[in-house]
Amino acid sequence: MISLPPAFVRRVTGLLKDEAGAFFEALGQPAPVSARLNPRKPVPREALPFLDPPDGRVPWCEQGFYARERPVFTLDPALHAGGYYVQEASSMFVGQALRRFLDGRPARVLDLCAAPGGKSTLGLGLLPGGSLWVANEVIRPRAAVLKENLVKWGSDRAVVTCGDPARLASLAGAFDVVLVDAPCSGEGMFRKDARAAREWGEALARACEERQKRLLPAAWECLAPGGYLVYSTCTYNPGENERVLEWAARQFHADPAGIPHDFAGITPGDSPLPCYRFYPHKTRGEGFFIGALRKRDGLPFSLPAREARVPRVALPPAARALVGEAGGYTPYLAGETLGIIPSPHAAFVQHLGSRVGLLYRGVEIGETAGGKFRPSHALALWDALPREGTRAREVDLPTALRYLRKEEIRFDAPPGEWVLVTYRSLALGWVKAVGNRLNNYYPKEWRVRMDDAPRVV
Repeated sequence: MISLPPAFVRRVTGLLKDEAGAFFEALGQPAPVSARLNPRKPVPREALPFLDPPDGRVPWCEQGFYARERPVFTLDPALHAGGYYVQEASSMFVGQALRRFLDGRPARVLDLCAAPGGKSTLGLGLLPGGSLWVANEVIRPRAAVLKENLVKWGSDRAVVTCGDPARLASLAGAFDVVLVDAPCSGEGMFRKDARAAREWGEALARACEERQKRLLPAAWECLAPGGYLVYSTCTYNPGENERVLEWAARQFHADPAGIPHDFAGITPGDSPLPCYRFYPHKTRGEGFFIGALRKRDGLPFSLPAREARVPRVALPPAARALVGEAGGYTPYLAGETLGIIPSPHAAFVQHLGSRVGLLYRGVEIGETAGGKFRPSHALALWDALPREGTRAREVDLPTALRYLRKEEIRFDAPPGEWVLVTYRSLALGWVKAVGNRLNNYYPKEWRVRMDDAPRVV
């Protein structure tokens, strides 16, 4: 049983009244474990024995499932291949907001506080064709984890930035939807993270509320007229939830935006604005709050004419052999790194890079050094990699784990050939046959250690 701060107990008791006993009893139970499948990288169900059968689905997320137990996810190659993402079930409800607000139309979406990547990987699976997803994280080490998780997910419609929200505000009117999963006091994670309970305090909650209010003006500035701000936290504190949403509605003269649903257990927020709370005694998940606002006015984004042109970059023959014709994509060169990005977004992403630091965009194809081409790990994990032009080798579980630990593996391969290592048809990365050995090109900073924990929430 976790030790709860007395002030927290008093506030929640006053908030929930007769339901408080059931709430605290639920906090004494083990936290449920859930995962979300990648719709672009099918994983055979027999490869995921820890997931519940169909009645164990997360009700509000088609690709979400509960786990019977918490396996050692780090030792599952399917996780590293981007076949699924371990995500808290309540937060998957963001997908309902995206379905409602995107409405099947091409859009640009900004995830302002995106690390470690749960909501971005969720959103990428729901984006209508022709859309772009920008995932931003201001703290560089967290941004590196965000990049890793999005590379594994494999979408070429993602951009990862590392910038202060105030700098993104210069992209006035550029985004149709902006997600702000705000830094908060973390009360909804107490039973998963005992440290969050130890570090909690009323001063922390007040500081978080002020920080949230500092974030929202930049998010609002980024929104296009008619666009939607989706605001969420993993706390129960009304001061960080309903009161912040109400403050934003007044501050920005915003319209309320509901998220229609028919899922049992989701509690309406304590506000005249439509918003929603998740409590562990009523839904199978952790604490979560979400609400949305619609921007009624403002000017649409217009790309400066001088930045509408994108430099022409030719892919070398070795790269073309791996990616095929890559129709609909524009190649780019960043230092020695070659990549491609969907052509409709190439100029916008170039402009974005002049405002904030670009850590990743589209899909990196490889590097050119000394006149030679080396394919990138991101290319191996791209969900649209043309397999017919790629030499691949399926391996068993022990071999896959040796590969992920960046150890030597062995199988026959033509000398000088790049070979895609796969496990249950999911791509893990490249090896190259050199002499009588295979060089393992799995990224050394991602290599699996036996004591690793998955860097996801």
